[in-house]
Amino acid sequence: MAASRSANLTSRKTKPADCSGRGDRRVPVLELQNISKHFGAIQAVNDVSFSLEAGEVVGLMGDNGAGKSTLVKMIAGNFRPSHGTMRMDGRDLVMHKPVEARRHGIEIVHQDLALCNNLTAAENVFLGRELRRGFGPFSVLDYPAMYKRAAQIFTELKSETRPRDLVKSMSGGQRQAVAIARTRLSDAKIVLMDEPTAAISVRQVAEVLNLIRRLRDHGIAVALISHRMPDVFTVADRVIVMRRGRKVADKKIAESSPEEVTGLITGAIEAA
Repeated sequence: MAASRSANLTSRKTKPADCSGRGDRRVPVLELQNISKHFGAIQAVNDVSFSLEAGEVVGLMGDNGAGKSTLVKMIAGNFRPSHGTMRMDGRDLVMHKPVEARRHGIEIVHQDLALCNNLTAAENVFLGRELRRGFGPFSVLDYPAMYKRAAQIFTELKSETRPRDLVKSMSGGQRQAVAIARTRLSDAKIVLMDEPTAAISVRQVAEVLNLIRRLRDHGIAVALISHRMPDVFTVADRVIVMRRGRKVADKKIAESSPEEVTGLITGAIEAA
């Protein structure tokens, strides 16, 4: 009797919690449902749905004009969707301008990086968000605090970029580190990256991919627009393929191949 009772209790024990984040389905940090965007008669994005989870890198691929940039600009608050719903952490997300996206924890690293060459790395990181000391009209820029915090961020990113170096003297990889460091000031949940490895050397590409891995290690979701197939297959967890404004595939990297993605981009392989 006692043995039977013990067995029943054992059978009712709950399973250990899955701390990996991979067992149970989590609420996506970002979810797009049936998003469309048209400019007059031009349908730039048509009925696209996908989600991003914390600590996930998703490659967004497609030919020029496929709708990738328009889709990212809607997530970044530059455009409002014509139709569809965006949710962040399970709550409806409506934005009218990029500053609102930043308040929600969405940052974007543009292809041109938008850096000031005549400023230092730290000054670029804090541009528009400078730290000050003092009160009211008697406050001054707190350069020591900005240099210290910038150094901490570069250390977190495992970047060799130095806060006091001028941006104009930096390599492409170091400039990307400065642009990515800016996203760390706002405790971003999502970082959107537009062609971060375009027009830089092979060594610098490796540096940038490592920076993307650091963001993932900090639990940040990364959406990566890229035409470089090797980069996407090196760093991404999933790849989303767009063609003529539509999503034609959403695949785990481990379950796809560069040849398949190329076929989906060109239309040689039809969408599932």
